[in-house]
Amino acid sequence: MASRTKYRLGEEEIHEILSNRRRKTTLELLKNQPGPVALRDLTDWVVRAESGESPPRGLRQSVYNSLHQTHLPKLDRHGVVEYDAQRKVVSLRSKARRVDLYMEVLTPYGITWSTYYRTLGVLSLVAIIADQLDVLLIPGDYSVLIASFFLVVIALSTAYQLWSNNWIQIRGLLGD
Repeated sequence: MASRTKYRLGEEEIHEILSNRRRKTTLELLKNQPGPVALRDLTDWVVRAESGESPPRGLRQSVYNSLHQTHLPKLDRHGVVEYDAQRKVVSLRSKARRVDLYMEVLTPYGITWSTYYRTLGVLSLVAIIADQLDVLLIPGDYSVLIASFFLVVIALSTAYQLWSNNWIQIRGLLGD
């Protein structure tokens, strides 16, 4: 295990980490794992992410070597992952939370969470205004019901987002 930096991970280091697609893919894959991951498994995931179902010949060995020799040691030095080069096992550390803030956060449907929430907000505003202007075909004032519906959707979406990214909260609570 390489010695990790003791200073706070700055923006320059974060951008350096995320400037390489393989490191970014590695972090994206590791954040969905509850514990340590074997380098062999991580290699297979990265190969699939880069090439799809039928990887070009030799890609697996190339990915394995670059992860083992370059990318995982670099992430370990920055304290983002813990990489045991002897056992060939890697896991996220608490500094990964700081890097994650700079990564584009997507919903399972391929749009960013910020776009999703902004769309919900605009839709709720349009629905309430339409109700107030009697544009809706339903007679009566349903603004409170419409607003309540959208607030429930936003609350459930937020709960889902927090639950699906629970690695951030768990590692933060453990303080590793």
